[in-house]
Amino acid sequence: MSDQKKNDHPLEDMLSQLQDALSQAVDAAGQDQGTTGDEQAAAPGEQQISDLLPVLPVRDVVVFNYMILPLFIGREKSVKAVEAALKKGRHLLVCTQKEESTEDPAPNDLYTAGTVVQVMRMLKMPDGRIKILVQGASRARVEGYHRVDPYLEARITVLQEETPPRDAKIEALLRSAREQSEKVLQLRGVASPDILAVLQGVEEPGRLADLIAANLRMKTAEAQRILEAVNPVERLMLVNIQLEREVEVATMQAHIQSTAREGMDKAQKEYFLREQIKAIRHELGDAASEGEEELDELRKALDKAGLPKDVRKEADKQLRRLSGMHADSSEANVVRTYLDWLVELPWKKLSRDRLDIAHAKAILDEDHYGLDKIKDRILEFLSVRKLNPQSKGPILCFAGPPGVGKTSLGRSIARALGRHFQRLSLGGMHDEAEIRGHRRTYIGAMPGRIIQAIKQAGTRNPVIVLDEVDKLGSDFRGDPSSALLEVLDPE
Repeated sequence: MSDQKKNDHPLEDMLSQLQDALSQAVDAAGQDQGTTGDEQAAAPGEQQISDLLPVLPVRDVVVFNYMILPLFIGREKSVKAVEAALKKGRHLLVCTQKEESTEDPAPNDLYTAGTVVQVMRMLKMPDGRIKILVQGASRARVEGYHRVDPYLEARITVLQEETPPRDAKIEALLRSAREQSEKVLQLRGVASPDILAVLQGVEEPGRLADLIAANLRMKTAEAQRILEAVNPVERLMLVNIQLEREVEVATMQAHIQSTAREGMDKAQKEYFLREQIKAIRHELGDAASEGEEELDELRKALDKAGLPKDVRKEADKQLRRLSGMHADSSEANVVRTYLDWLVELPWKKLSRDRLDIAHAKAILDEDHYGLDKIKDRILEFLSVRKLNPQSKGPILCFAGPPGVGKTSLGRSIARALGRHFQRLSLGGMHDEAEIRGHRRTYIGAMPGRIIQAIKQAGTRNPVIVLDEVDKLGSDFRGDPSSALLEVLDPE
């Protein structure tokens, strides 16, 4: 069981920590009806510190001078050490364990420097543990251990606090510590005149260092290093280094929180504006409910369509435009038609090729009699596809009089591959927009015949026959045969 309360108080809890500790002492005095007259607290520092003191190992806290904190004691040796301290002098030596996981620490498992504390109050808990309120009195160094059982008792040397002469360096260190502490408080948004007055009222460098270190979040090894620094100037310099790190962490934390808050505020603002638009449309009688249902359906359909990243970006842009338009406007119809086409295209539906040459030959022979040279050329084409599925192979061109089976050969190829079949009749076509598609700004704009064929097929890779290519026409509206280069060029 843990023998202490972890020291995770932030710097802004300086005053509240002292107030809580004193209130707990009062509560303990009222609840501990079993305490004897010998266990009443004496004023800190009134008694002489003995050379032999019971040792209280703690796991993850370093106690500094003038620090008041409650400790929960559960280990049997620690309980006996506290009882021994209460019988004689009320002083304990608190030493931090090098490893928190050690359940029964030996002398080698403890740091050689610790803090002599005075037990101010003790309260026995119903579960057998005890709770004590202690106050740091002085630093001490362990010279050796007098006994190990039934509790640890050490021979110590009290480390006296030096009082260096006040000079410019000490004044600079004091100001730096106060300013950085104030900056941390401001970054956390808890700057208080009372806390600042406490910091300004401490003039001794060692005492200020202990006060700040007792309320900083630090690793145990770093806190122990500050505790072992006997020179108050050196100790204050180490505290300044820790304060600089804390300022950096607090600055980054404030930046992260600000960024997250901006994102949340933006989302809330957009939601609020959408709700306002709904209310305005409802007041105008624009059938807002139907329009919102249509937008929700489009949004869900776009989520299911599996659009590529760049296409989805454009779709979301057009959807936002549509949400701000009047439902009956001509531009809204254009955008709605464009989004409908994006949703209905088979972005992620792909037919799996069945590249079985023997099966393809059987289908070709079944559908057509003769035409041996043409069938061999088709089988060669399929064989190349089987050897190199990623190749952008040539486009097959069938020429001959009407009725010899050019279109039906394309249907047989699709059946042999297991793909869908689509036929485009280009005879008499004289508008290149039929191939490329119309601009979206036109009323009634439609995509080109190729995109329409892919939509009708329902897969991304149908077999498409461009029928009657030789009957394409051209006039003042353009030349469709020139636009076919975009379709036929594999690049």
